Amino acid sequence: MKSSSLNLVERVKAPTPKWFKIIRTIGITLTAVGGAILTAPIALPATIVTVGGYLILGGTVATAISQTAMQTDNDEETKPNENFNEPKKE
Repeated sequence: MKSSSLNLVERVKAPTPKWFKIIRTIGITLTAVGGAILTAPIALPATIVTVGGYLILGGTVATAISQTAMQTDNDEETKPNENFNEPKKE
């Protein structure tokens, strides 16, 4: 599967790496909290309403970007101290 030949629909349907699933969940939560703030049935200060709008914006962007991240067939788990500049020794 070549990542350069995928369209948006194929990219969204492709498997998502675990880290981006976590980011997607956080983004959905931020969007929900922002929506709850903006639709609150009581009068809130303008600052809190503004923060709610920014939560919706940030959550939406994080969710959209993390949903389009995809796991390729040749992805391998990397070690934390692995030097990426040196070629692999086999």
